[in-house]
Amino acid sequence: MPQTIREMIRTMQIEIRDTDLLPDRAADLLRAAAALIGNVNDEIRHADVTYAHVLLRELETSTKANRARIRAETSPEYLRKREARDTKELVIELIRSLKYFLRAKADEQQYAGHQ
Repeated sequence: MPQTIREMIRTMQIEIRDTDLLPDRAADLLRAAAALIGNVNDEIRHADVTYAHVLLRELETSTKANRARIRAETSPEYLRKREARDTKELVIELIRSLKYFLRAKADEQQYAGHQ
């Protein structure tokens, strides 16, 4: 059964956290994380549109905009929207961390080569 994007990211997080990561594997994880950004952006677009429909429906049926917004923000569609955005932030942080790790390893190898 294929994993969801969130499950794939969670698996990467666990591997990064719980293993002695080698540079080649870190590079593989970096490529995979970077490839997921497009999928995450697609999910954000879909979630935004779905939530906008919910918000619009609430605004049309409510006399007060702030109450309509609060009701819309308690919907599953809003949760999906937030999760999609949070997932993107997480992927970006994973990418940054892996890039930093790879730079540090390259610096270590360069320094060791000059010893």
